[in-house]
Amino acid sequence: MTTELRDKIALVTGGTRGIGYSIAEALLAEGAKVFVCGRDAAVLKKSLESLGRNGKDRLGGAAADVRHYEDCRRIVHATAERFGGLDILVNNAGIGVMKPVDQLTPEDWDATIETNLSGVFYCCREAIPLMRQRGGGYIFNISSLAGVNPFAGGSAYNASKFGLNGFSEAMMQDIRYDGIRVSYIMPGSVDTDFATAPGSKRRETWKLTGADIAKAVIDLYRFPKSSLASRIEMRPSQPPRKK
Repeated sequence: MTTELRDKIALVTGGTRGIGYSIAEALLAEGAKVFVCGRDAAVLKKSLESLGRNGKDRLGGAAADVRHYEDCRRIVHATAERFGGLDILVNNAGIGVMKPVDQLTPEDWDATIETNLSGVFYCCREAIPLMRQRGGGYIFNISSLAGVNPFAGGSAYNASKFGLNGFSEAMMQDIRYDGIRVSYIMPGSVDTDFATAPGSKRRETWKLTGADIAKAVIDLYRFPKSSLASRIEMRPSQPPRKK
């Protein structure tokens, strides 16, 4: 453990499983105070119990759906009330509905855009004033290589991640002189439930892990404040060979 993250206050959306859980776990291991949210209250409870082994007094959480502005407002301010401010925001909550356009329902489209893009805006809008009060901060947006590589069946998901990348770049320029850094991370294939068929316990060892993405977050935070790696692409180093 180094000192850069000790006692820093972080909010991780979608922090109850997958990449978000790994990021929350890594932040706690570095001495940060961490607030997590997830839509499922039962999963949240189990995750808090598990994460609490690394510092129960430095952990908080609440059930929330980032598609709703009031939920985002509530969790941002709950973080500040619990720990006294906000230094780090990790926008990780996301969903993927993969269907051809003519099979995609309006509900599918709305859920994807609202979760992957609007929820990020909602949380950032509430977090930025709190970070300004503390003289700066860091916002991490977890995007995807789908934000630069469109694919068949990915219209809604691609649109949300292309939009997230553009949003991140513009926001970075909006707030850089407030001492608030912005980075977006674009993983390729990650071995989480997000990319696994429902009910499957199969794990693919060639894929990235949540811990890999978490390490990127920690390493980015440690960059000298005079530099900014605003965009990181991550992919498995040895994916299966194409036949």
